[in-house]
This record gives sequence, structure tokens and C-alpha cells, in this order.
Amino acid sequence: MEKDKFHRAFGVYGLYFKDGKLLVINKNGGPYINRFDLPGGSLEESESLTNAMKREFLEETGFEIEVVRNLGVTDFMLPWDWEQYSHVHHIAVYYLVDRIGGQIVNPKQFDGQDSLGAFWVSESEVTLNNASPLVLKAFEWLKNGDLGLDVECYEHWEVKK
Repeated sequence: MEKDKFHRAFGVYGLYFKDGKLLVINKNGGPYINRFDLPGGSLEESESLTNAMKREFLEETGFEIEVVRNLGVTDFMLPWDWEQYSHVHHIAVYYLVDRIGGQIVNPKQFDGQDSLGAFWVSESEVTLNNASPLVLKAFEWLKNGDLGLDVECYEHWEVKK
């Protein structure tokens, strides 16, 4: 990977479980396109982590949330041909969240919106072929309460366009 050029992406992501199922979005862009992904994303100018979490969750799902707890940070590296980059190094801050209002809606589409809608999935429904590493890590956290310390590398990642 010495000659590879990495784009560093940083974002906040919410885990909202109900009856053993995780709320996910249908991703419409980036290296996780056409896969289940966690609601969340990048911060806007001068936006705090938790405010970004609340905004992203509302924009992508229709749910108003409260941030219950910071679960930790993890990162992923995978191939992604985008602009001048060959790979992405995705740094993700995970939060446990709870719904305080709203309902699942079809998200408004605007430049930068990468959610086609939200729905519930169980662990048995997710695989490396249909889910982002973030979703797989969320179910791992649910089982053992730990995100781990080491980067997860997906050398043979397929972007599903």
C-alpha cells in the first residue's frame, strides 16, 4: 500500500437498536453505495460531533435522537477509486442513540445526501456483500461491547455501482 493514495474521511455514526434490529440506511454514494450503512456522516463547518450526529440522523432517517453515549472510535481502510485517490481511510466515531421523536421518512434529496431511506435489519440479514464495515462493526459491538483497537483493512472491497 506504499504507493496508494488515501483519502481520509471522518464521520459520526449512530447505533439505534430496537428488538434486536439495527436501523440502517440504503447508501446512495461513496464506497458503500448500494449497501446497508449506519446513519451519520461528516461534520459541517463549526459543528460539534453530537450536533452533527443529530443532524445527520434526522436528515437520513426522519428520527430525532438523543445521543446516549460515545462508544468509541474505529477505522477502516479499503480500495476506492475517487478523484485522485486509490483508497479511503474511514475514521468513524460511534454513538449509541435513542429516538425521541419523528418517524422514518424518505429523505429529502439534496447535494451531499447519500441516504435513499432507512429500515431495520437483523444481524442474520447482513453480510460483507450487502453491508458497510460500519454496520458489521455495529453488530460486533452489540455482541461483545467492544469496537476493537486495530484498523480493519478490506483489500478486496467491491464498490457496487
